[in-house]
Amino acid sequence: MLTNPLDGSPRGVPSRQVASRVMSRIVVIGGHGKVALHLARILTERGDEVTSVFRNPDHAEDVAATGARPVVADIETLDTEALAELLAGYDAVVFSAGAGGGNPARTYAVDRDAAIRVIDAARQAGTRRFVMVSYFGAGPDHGVAKDNPFFPYAEAKAAADTHLRASDLDWTVLGPGRLTLEPATGRIAVGTAGEVSREDVALVAAAVLSDDTSTIRRTIEFNNGDLPIAEALAAG
Repeated sequence: MLTNPLDGSPRGVPSRQVASRVMSRIVVIGGHGKVALHLARILTERGDEVTSVFRNPDHAEDVAATGARPVVADIETLDTEALAELLAGYDAVVFSAGAGGGNPARTYAVDRDAAIRVIDAARQAGTRRFVMVSYFGAGPDHGVAKDNPFFPYAEAKAAADTHLRASDLDWTVLGPGRLTLEPATGRIAVGTAGEVSREDVALVAAAVLSDDTSTIRRTIEFNNGDLPIAEALAAG
């Protein structure tokens, strides 16, 4: 039997370690990313209704296999009004999109400009719960040198995260460290540098979506560690 890495319960049964409330309708932006694919599966298995938004129509089958409803849309080109229509009627949005590096112009277009439009669109649509997948150490004082290829991404995320924090949305910014492809452990350390599996990032996102109190308006930097996810979030 497949089990839930959060607490060992059967997959498909909401975890006992996922706190208070489960959202019913969630839209995942950047739905073909590795974290997003894990997240969509986790959410649908616990009973949420998930829509995953992605750019390439060739990825529809991969997304549908998670149980999510696939929607092809290019957030790089959609304006705020069109994005608001896309987000209308949902309880929460998870922004897990990214340009993937290599092209500074696209990095700014997706990781900064499109992210900011999605934040504004969520406010316009009344979709108040917003989870941003960022990275450990993100912020205006990121310390990345201008001649470092990572600089455009660091600048883009700093701007998008700052815009979200300044909004009146019920936001959470997630800051995982170096991402791995290892299986989930269900255990993290908050505020400790290191690395974390993409599946564990998805489990953390799912956990904060179920918590309408202690994780709202928090930036949570984390990596794999010793505490079960819900316990680490509560203690952090």
